[in-house]
Amino acid sequence: MVNKNRLSMTLVPYSFIAPVIILLFVFNILPLFSAFGLSCFDVSITLEQPKFVGLDNFAEIFGDNRFWNSLAVTLKWTVVEVPLQVVLALLLSALLTQNNLVNKIFRGIYFLPIVCSATVTGIMWKLILHSNVGYITYLLRIIGFDNINFMNSPKITFFVIVFMSIWKTFGISVVIFVGAMQNVPKSLYEAAEMDNAGKLRQFLSVTIPGIMPTLWFIIITRLISSFQVFDIVYTTTGGGPNFSTETLVTYIYTRAFEVYRMGYASAVSVCLFIIILIITIVTYTGMLKQEKDY
Repeated sequence: MVNKNRLSMTLVPYSFIAPVIILLFVFNILPLFSAFGLSCFDVSITLEQPKFVGLDNFAEIFGDNRFWNSLAVTLKWTVVEVPLQVVLALLLSALLTQNNLVNKIFRGIYFLPIVCSATVTGIMWKLILHSNVGYITYLLRIIGFDNINFMNSPKITFFVIVFMSIWKTFGISVVIFVGAMQNVPKSLYEAAEMDNAGKLRQFLSVTIPGIMPTLWFIIITRLISSFQVFDIVYTTTGGGPNFSTETLVTYIYTRAFEVYRMGYASAVSVCLFIIILIITIVTYTGMLKQEKDY
């Protein structure tokens, strides 16, 4: 009887997390292993009559100019978007740390775009920046600027999409940073003030070290997200103009659901997985080394 009760008490916690584990397995782990398997086949989207090709799909990647272009765009996206978002979120969080009414309102305003889907965000900004009917382009024409084509210019469209992504997602970073900053002991700031440290010195010497684990968490998650960016690009430019905004995930989508080369798309997905894994390991190793130094 005792053993049965002990077994029952042991199984109860697992019964609560079982639905999440099942969903994780069905929608994350199983597709991951399926992608590894499909990458060795020449197969269409219907998965009919698969032809085993071994590593031929991976060999084809090395000569695929669109793959290398999409990889370059993704790397460029990461280099531009991640630092801008982290720095902007840090600065705004430092201004919104105090729990007064105004700061709470602004936190809600900054967090609001997170609630909207990336599809809605992309369509909204596409309409606002439309060269013919866009409100911002209309105002620019009124004050004397030429007709700027925000959504169809290889030189500026990329940065416009990056701005949309930052506008959409930086609110969650702000909220997380605010929570971390509020947990930094007040005694450290009081000690810094006694040493005549100004606000900037307090921010650099007290706030940043105090939220370092959170900062690393934001950096790692933003790096991973930047390599997986898709929806806001797909709904605004579809990867254009001239593939200047085509990211790796956008390219994978076109190979799988427009060209119907599911095997080749899976091979590119495996490459993306390896890239993200390497970047995550390197970043996490840097985090552990930094924590050890402290």
